Amino acid sequence: MTPHSPSLPPPPPRSPGKILLLAALVALVVASFASLPLQWSAFFAPEALDSAAEFLDGFSPPDTAPAFLDKTFGALWETLAMSLMGTLLAVAGGLALALPASGRMGGALRGAVRALLNVLRSIPELVWASLLLVAAGLGPFAGTLALAAHTTGVLGRLFADALENVEPLPEQTLRTNGAAPLAAFLYATLPQALPQMLSYALYRWENNIRAAAVLGVVGAGGLGQMLKYHLSLFQMQSAATVVIAMLLLVALVDAASYALRRALTR
Repeated sequence: MTPHSPSLPPPPPRSPGKILLLAALVALVVASFASLPLQWSAFFAPEALDSAAEFLDGFSPPDTAPAFLDKTFGALWETLAMSLMGTLLAVAGGLALALPASGRMGGALRGAVRALLNVLRSIPELVWASLLLVAAGLGPFAGTLALAAHTTGVLGRLFADALENVEPLPEQTLRTNGAAPLAAFLYATLPQALPQMLSYALYRWENNIRAAAVLGVVGAGGLGQMLKYHLSLFQMQSAATVVIAMLLLVALVDAASYALRRALTR
């Protein structure tokens, strides 16, 4: 007599809340398409395609004059430095705010700091740059501060969530055996969250490269400022060189960040 195979348990019933949430998302997507004046026929009209082709034809060939390439390389380095310094300042500020935001210093302080992080990351980099240009003047300093302010809000929230999600038992064990709170945090909790926090920081550096290129449009220096200048004068070939420099910079930073993340996860 062959034994009967154990029957599989019945699937759990679907929660009405999940079904309502899914229905609300579908309704939101449908309403978005219905409310936006999406003129697909005008977008793909022959006249529009001819105008776009004529506009793009003005970008070729890119400006390869040695003097202009030197100027472009200087702006590229300025954009890279803005993104790197802005990210480093945000890592320091985000880590400092993540400690109270993770509830390690009391519930009341946790709510206040998380509200501050919400404000910092809710204001886009362009708005921060416009505000800081008044105080710091034109140039990369205002752009660096704008990137640091917005990214501090993002990384502070991500770092706080990473600290809250670590296993608390190792730190509790160290503190039970007489270790100081700071030492227990540094030796037990922080090493668990550090790989994830480093991954978040590298990912935000990638984003800040793109943001730093855009911030130049409002006068914050770098490749974005060069791009705005040449486009405003309809110097399309020079603008094409700046766009190519942006693409190369983003590709190089993406590759470097990917390699660093792979090295950290091994």
